[in-house]
Amino acid sequence: MALTYKAAVLHAPKSPLVIETVEATDLAPDDVLVRIKAAGLCHTDLEGIDGSLRNPMPIILAHEAAGIVEQVGTEARGVSVGDYVVLSWNPHCGHCFYCDRDLPILCESYLSQAPLAVQFDGKSRVRSRDGRELKRLMYLGALAEYCTVPAQQAIVVPKELPFEQACLIGCGVMTGVGAALNIASIHYGDAVMVIGCGAVGLAAVQGARMAGAETVMAVDLAEEKLRLAQKLGATNAINGTNEDVVEAVRRLTGGRGADVVLEAAGSTRAFRLTSEAVRPGGEVIWLGKTDVDADVAFRWGSLMQEKRIRRSSYGGARPLRDFPMLARAALDGRLNRWPLESRRSHYRAHFA
Repeated sequence: MALTYKAAVLHAPKSPLVIETVEATDLAPDDVLVRIKAAGLCHTDLEGIDGSLRNPMPIILAHEAAGIVEQVGTEARGVSVGDYVVLSWNPHCGHCFYCDRDLPILCESYLSQAPLAVQFDGKSRVRSRDGRELKRLMYLGALAEYCTVPAQQAIVVPKELPFEQACLIGCGVMTGVGAALNIASIHYGDAVMVIGCGAVGLAAVQGARMAGAETVMAVDLAEEKLRLAQKLGATNAINGTNEDVVEAVRRLTGGRGADVVLEAAGSTRAFRLTSEAVRPGGEVIWLGKTDVDADVAFRWGSLMQEKRIRRSSYGGARPLRDFPMLARAALDGRLNRWPLESRRSHYRAHFA
């Protein structure tokens, strides 16, 4: 008998999510079935709801989740029934042009199937009770009681880590901390600026300290977020509402600018600011995003002097390596994961 469960389904942009009974398809040989214990609502999910991210419908959202493995396929490896896992939204084939160049985030199978919201085999893993195929955002669709994924997307983590904190590793924490540890070239004693102190930015603040930065300048428009950033390791807080950010960073760095700027605000103003705030020869990492059709303007002179600019979507994630490391960092206190939750809802009351 097929497994039935409740899921939050989006039928059209700018419409309410509908709690529906859905049905899982049979496990493929490499699949695992995960009972979702906690899922985050990320900015990308909100883009799906408001229509700025063009998804096929109907679709199940959420790509930041943790849970318990309930079943494993006959060829699934590295995971067992009862394991506590964090889910990754970036499956990859391991042998295409980009995977061979150590860029799994650009995997050709991943990029080709993601807009269709189906798995690599072209099929969904869930359908409505009347047999219609339901799509799933970013290979997960975790706003549900269960989620079927290939084994490579289910990363085992210590059972001591609470699910509502573990789920954040799967996107926001990995993106922010990973940008500092895996993407940026942060050296001991460097001056790092983080623009935008939401979940990703706060993770980037902590990642910069973990990487050895001596000065970590947090920039935001909200005093509450800046105070939180300082609690998490920022040495300086700059409020862009009433301070000239470029003047502030130069004052704090002997006139040079930041060695590394990590952008996590996702606004055209923030993108422009990165190139003004980084020093000559410094490095800019863009983590935030705006509408894919939006234009972003820069002062040409701010792009001169050997500055390096790079976009990163997932902090250079290697989930098998990075998720357990981040879980251990959270458990031993090097990574404070609680403040990254802006709001919490016990959704099982709605699924009951």
